[in-house]
Amino acid sequence: MDATQAVAIGVTVNGERYERSVEPRLLLSDFLRHELGLSGTHVGCEHGVCGACTVLLDGEPVRACLVFAVQADGSSIGTVEGLERDDGLHPLQAAFKEAHGLQCGFCTPGILMTMVAFLDEVPDPTELQVREALSGNLCRCTGYQKIVEAVEAAAADLGGSRRNEDEALLTGRATFVDDVQLPGMLHAAFVRSEVAHGLLRGVDAAPALERPGVIGVFTAADLGEYWQPGPLLVPPAPIEGLTFQARTQ
Repeated sequence: MDATQAVAIGVTVNGERYERSVEPRLLLSDFLRHELGLSGTHVGCEHGVCGACTVLLDGEPVRACLVFAVQADGSSIGTVEGLERDDGLHPLQAAFKEAHGLQCGFCTPGILMTMVAFLDEVPDPTELQVREALSGNLCRCTGYQKIVEAVEAAAADLGGSRRNEDEALLTGRATFVDDVQLPGMLHAAFVRSEVAHGLLRGVDAAPALERPGVIGVFTAADLGEYWQPGPLLVPPAPIEGLTFQARTQ
């Protein structure tokens, strides 16, 4: 099968039916985020390790970055946007809010989807069972203790501190950098040498500029006085008058 030839699929996401034509190589995570606009499913490692992209596929938690959209054809998918109820937050979301089981909130949607499936299977878990179920989801902020407390408490009122941003983070409505879409927006990609400890004598940007969609290329030569060997430093003020090799429009 040609990886770029569109295939018709139909999925039910959070109770709503969608039909789209997608490339076979399109990941389920990208399908949800870019085709359906459900940006609550976050992409972290893209290797199935961190758990940030976890969704429910026919009721089972899966890593959306490891599943092709075409594999979900005919399936029912649950994302964090579908947890909230007509009368407010899902009990697990409410418990996270009260126990302060989140900080930056990037990993939270994946943890919520994992724990929703877990609590459906184990409604009265021990602390050890909760920690074992959480072991596939990475969180770099909380230390996990408050997450464990929130899962154990479920919808209980813990009387924890509240933040204005928690509800947006818990429901997938918070905006992270990768969620921003602006008219005419460009994306930057860093290309590094494939030779370790090699001496770089120059960079020929011409082949890159010939590729479709490439607008411009920055190299060290374009940075002038702002370039120096060693760690990349952020200039104290905006760089004025900086030019780069660009395709003629």
